[in-house]
Amino acid sequence: MLPSLPELTGSARVVSLPLRQPFRGITSREALLFEGPQGWTEFSPFVEYDDTEAASWLEGAIDFGWLAAPAVFRSRIRVNATLPAVEPGAVAGVLDAFPGCRTVKVKVAQLGQVLADDVARVAAARDYVGVEGRIRIDANGGWNVDEAEHAVHALAGFDLEYVEQPCASVEELADIRQRVKYMGIPVAADESVRKASDPLEVARAGAADLLVIKAQPLGGIRASLDIVAATKLPVVVSSALDTSVGISMGAYLAAGIPELDYDCGLGTAALLAGDVTSSPLIPVDGSIEVRRVEVDAALLDRYAAPVDRTEWWLERLERCHALLAGRT
Repeated sequence: MLPSLPELTGSARVVSLPLRQPFRGITSREALLFEGPQGWTEFSPFVEYDDTEAASWLEGAIDFGWLAAPAVFRSRIRVNATLPAVEPGAVAGVLDAFPGCRTVKVKVAQLGQVLADDVARVAAARDYVGVEGRIRIDANGGWNVDEAEHAVHALAGFDLEYVEQPCASVEELADIRQRVKYMGIPVAADESVRKASDPLEVARAGAADLLVIKAQPLGGIRASLDIVAATKLPVVVSSALDTSVGISMGAYLAAGIPELDYDCGLGTAALLAGDVTSSPLIPVDGSIEVRRVEVDAALLDRYAAPVDRTEWWLERLERCHALLAGRT
């Protein structure tokens, strides 16, 4: 059942958490938290997303707050470090916040930068992790097919684990996957799964070798597990600059997948300069715990969003709740 709007707003708190460095153009992360029968949960679609897309994030938040998590196969999740589009000289400082992580996901194709910037950043990341470390790159759909092919050739010498969402559309992903297949570099799909009206299309089209999935935007842990089962592709469970509450949701999703061959993108709380709990889910020896997070009232107060932003989020919550009510 869909909880009533008062059940959601009764405990709702909106926070604005500062980032250690800019990430994809933002310097703080806003999120709305509320408490359900199972504990605290998070509603945090990015502010530019429309209500239709954001409603799926609310569905995921309700799933985690109102339903017990499915059975788990592990109590800790190995995670990757996430490297924003920083200058090479800043790479070590960022990666120091991810102790024990053997894998680095490097953001590339940043607006306003060029391929040479990506090469220098990936080179610095490879120097940091050494020859035994793993490097994956994420373009967030920022290249066309020709640009992606050129970039993969330029970066292949750094022994890439895979390239994530090099192009925006499913058709482009299928094309670039065929172009680089002989190089042995897998293609991963992220936005083509979580932002698609049909998250299974990318698998049916043979456009990816693995999927990057996020619990909240896909409508929750159960919906995400259904996608994993239907596609039969390897997956990486990731996050979207969540608070530790949202990271907890992702950790339970990752723990519920029988075979988890890749390190997961659930270490991003290390990119935050503040959190909502005194026991954040940050990497320790390259992994995070699978556990629910208790929020700290003092931290909710410290990072409380301004009144106008709180009102904006509560109005968004109301609109998305109405959309979910219409679906049911």
